[in-house]
Amino acid sequence: MAATTTAVVVAIDGPSGTGKSSTSKAVAARLGLGYLDTGAQYRAFTWWMLRHGVDVNDPEAVAAVAAKPTVVSGTDPLAPTITVDGADVARPIRTQEVTGAVSAVSAVPEVRARITALQRRIAGDAGDGIVVEGRDIGTTVLPDADVKIFLTASPEARAARRNGELTGAPGAAGIEATRAALARRDAADSSRKTSPLARAEDAVEVDTTELTLEQVVECVVTLVAQHGQQVR
Repeated sequence: MAATTTAVVVAIDGPSGTGKSSTSKAVAARLGLGYLDTGAQYRAFTWWMLRHGVDVNDPEAVAAVAAKPTVVSGTDPLAPTITVDGADVARPIRTQEVTGAVSAVSAVPEVRARITALQRRIAGDAGDGIVVEGRDIGTTVLPDADVKIFLTASPEARAARRNGELTGAPGAAGIEATRAALARRDAADSSRKTSPLARAEDAVEVDTTELTLEQVVECVVTLVAQHGQQVR
């Protein structure tokens, strides 16, 4: 495993199914950095809302309880963890029920404010540096990140990848159904008033459609290394 010589903050953004999680974890592990999946935090809040009977389509109802869940994210890229009020929710937050509700919950300003503060605190405490993945990391959460990457991929590639990640489905979800769901989420995430999904002006865009995971990881590692050379 290679290690960075100075602390570095890497922001990796992009829509679902572009390879953010796999890439971010692999880059963090290779460089000896921490890792934070911010999407999992929003999923954790959404899971909590659903479990407690909150109407996720009622922004006021969601905002009223946004301060209640306690989410703790582990930052080890080899064994990332996430708990809500002490309960391990790594698998429950990946169900289709949560996937279908997370955009509505994450659009609520009170939820975003709470989670953004948590994300900044975690990044600030990462003494050796960290890779943070999400949708608004380079634009809103960590606009001063040392390296910013925005991953993209074709709709077909994204649907195929995401279709293999979902759990709890009554059967294998069809690629077309998954593609349609991703398109709806893209529209919701890109049009929300608070911190919409967008590429930071200074982010490097990487199309992962025709690339292997290793190729994407090598690309990001190279960009981090170039940053290190610039600051020396």
